[in-house]
Amino acid sequence: MNSQRFPPTLREPIRSLGASRIREVANSALGRPGVLPFWFGEPDAVTPAFIRDAAVAALQAGDTFYHHNLGILALREELAAYLAKRHPPVDVARLAITSAGVNALMIAAQALIGPGDRVVAVVPLWPNVTEIPRILGAALERVALEFDPTTGLWQLDLQRLLDALTPGTRAVIVNSPNNPTGWVMSRAAQETLLAHCRKLGIWVISDEAYERLVFDGSTQAPSLLDIADPQDLLMVANTFSKAWQMTGWRLGWLVAPAATVPDLGKLIEYNTSCAPGFIQQAALVALRDGEESVRAFVAELALRRDALVTALSAIEGVEVGPPPGAMYLFFRLRGERDSLGLAKRLVAKAGLGLAPGSAFGPEGEGFLRWCFARPAAQLVDGAGRLRRFLGAYRT
Repeated sequence: MNSQRFPPTLREPIRSLGASRIREVANSALGRPGVLPFWFGEPDAVTPAFIRDAAVAALQAGDTFYHHNLGILALREELAAYLAKRHPPVDVARLAITSAGVNALMIAAQALIGPGDRVVAVVPLWPNVTEIPRILGAALERVALEFDPTTGLWQLDLQRLLDALTPGTRAVIVNSPNNPTGWVMSRAAQETLLAHCRKLGIWVISDEAYERLVFDGSTQAPSLLDIADPQDLLMVANTFSKAWQMTGWRLGWLVAPAATVPDLGKLIEYNTSCAPGFIQQAALVALRDGEESVRAFVAELALRRDALVTALSAIEGVEVGPPPGAMYLFFRLRGERDSLGLAKRLVAKAGLGLAPGSAFGPEGEGFLRWCFARPAAQLVDGAGRLRRFLGAYRT
């Protein structure tokens, strides 16, 4: 009996996804002892003990069952109280707990974006975010931040972004503070963007994962929550990963118009059903008791940032400046054109693990991303390895 065989072919948007170039560099370090790993965006320290203890207590109490799609009510109430201290009050009816910040972004995108839709994103940007519209069959237009080699910092041409947000655009994605550049969107720019999107009926998806990681003396970056109406076409994604040092816990949240949240609950059901209860209990304690820990972490990050900027600024050909937010330096080696090849050579020849700028889109080619959420002595050691590598390379 003859039967026709069909090739195991996935959808074209999935087959055309690029593999992570950050992982490619990290994988090249396997089996190499002594490599300093600055490629991933996470701190070196484990999650604070009081948060871990809360998860252990919840497990010991038997919290191993399903929960509400939108999250445990007590956690949503604690989150609303936390947000009320930092923004205009946010009703619990506008909150959804998700299984990671990137899951919050995917849930928002699944709710808003479909095949053929036009989406605009401010880039360079973490590829997990820019690939989401492609996975959903949408067309993505990139509006690039501009690098100033005299300061080593990034800035937005706001008019260029507004010009890209034409009638019929479904959504714009903005990540501020930005991964990988550390750029922070100003309040004035946020106000102009929101007014423009209101006029044209364009959704704003705001990724505010690094909201608390700013170094200007304030306790948070400007947020669209501060200026938006509850009914605005705005979804704000956030995460427990960064400020509370909970990267491996995979827990985040969404703030959305209340009328949309029941449908977001359906999407959560069909994606993950709910976030684990014992992790939610730990997050509740993080929100309630973690402010001192967050502030201490940010203060330490500022010191580490400054130490690394000072060390790198002393190296000939390095264009770098102190980013106002997040936990990365996105810097350039003058004349360099192949960031992936350079990152692999740095692993092999210098034992230095950095992320290639091209991992964040074509706008990042020639740059390297260095996560400075590591001990200052390790950062200075890494800068010394880079200096010696460049000296040998130029020779």
